[in-house]
Amino acid sequence: MLDILKNLADQTGFATLGWKNYVMLLIAFFFMYLAIAKGFEPLLLVPISFGMFLVNMFPSIIEEGGLLHYFYKLDEWSILPSLIFMGVGAMTDFGPLIAYPPSFILGAAAQFGIYGAYFLAIVLGFTGKEAAAISIIGGADGPTSIFLAGKLGMGSTLLGPIAVAAYSYMSLVPVIQPPVMKLLTTEKERLIKMPQLRKVTKLEKILFPIIVTLVVVMILPTTAPLVGMLMLGNLFRESGVVKQLTETSSNALMYIVVILLGTSVGATTSAEAFLKPTTLKIVVLGLVAFILGTAMGVVFGKIMCKVTHGKVNPLIGSAGVSAVPMAARVSQKVAAEYDPTNFLLMNAMGPNVAGVIGTAVAAGSFMAIFNVH
Repeated sequence: MLDILKNLADQTGFATLGWKNYVMLLIAFFFMYLAIAKGFEPLLLVPISFGMFLVNMFPSIIEEGGLLHYFYKLDEWSILPSLIFMGVGAMTDFGPLIAYPPSFILGAAAQFGIYGAYFLAIVLGFTGKEAAAISIIGGADGPTSIFLAGKLGMGSTLLGPIAVAAYSYMSLVPVIQPPVMKLLTTEKERLIKMPQLRKVTKLEKILFPIIVTLVVVMILPTTAPLVGMLMLGNLFRESGVVKQLTETSSNALMYIVVILLGTSVGATTSAEAFLKPTTLKIVVLGLVAFILGTAMGVVFGKIMCKVTHGKVNPLIGSAGVSAVPMAARVSQKVAAEYDPTNFLLMNAMGPNVAGVIGTAVAAGSFMAIFNVH
């Protein structure tokens, strides 16, 4: 009887877990707190934090044969990130970008954060592929970060820290961006009211995803999984003839994929894999990339303000990162602090949508550089 009791005691978590596991449990609780108590992107942080919670109590759940191992394989094979993009396309109105094409400039400008972080990561000793996978965090785009990390073979080493950092910064957009935006703009610039966007025709909205897919994928075929699925979802939305597919991809399927992806991402953060000096470097590099991307978007917004003689509010440049629609909402919120009657949301959605496309293109360019398909 004593041997039986001893065997049972030896198999409990109290006997098998080390101090690192308890540190990770505290981090998981912190993410749960941010999601539930503070409302920071609960759709993402609740499954991520609970996956982190599970794997640090029962590490075998992510090993071959464990439940979350099969969820994770869908990340590694780039299936879930691509499906997320289809859902984003089905939920998002690309009209503001079509109505004001110069928004593409702001979306492209925000990608400077990615390339800046890439070279900084090289300086810090990461290999080219590692630096590329880490730098995509600067786009504040979790699915693209997971997609590129998997394609570059970082799944077993860096995917967990990269994915957690990317989703954390997506959740913290309302906290990180405003100080940068206010630092780089004057009060006069923040008060600029932009004219209402023109009405975009249905034909334009239908042709846009087709033309973007044709142009981008012909130039960079490696972007096909992300850009193609993003535009497919948007074509569902704008064609008006596949209501069931639009509703499924933007609601039921989207939420199922988020549950699988979030839980499996959280489960990659076992104590042994996560609590390393490398992880701290990744988190810092991701933050630098995100701040730099936000700053460059605002700077180019200021340039466009000068060129247009004050018709562009530089605050919309911060929405050039890929966190849609959170970044656009932050542009609106900061503008409303100085003038509650200033409505920038739709103007900011143009750069925001351009940022989604731009981050996918940045990922595709890295895949092309390293000859990965």
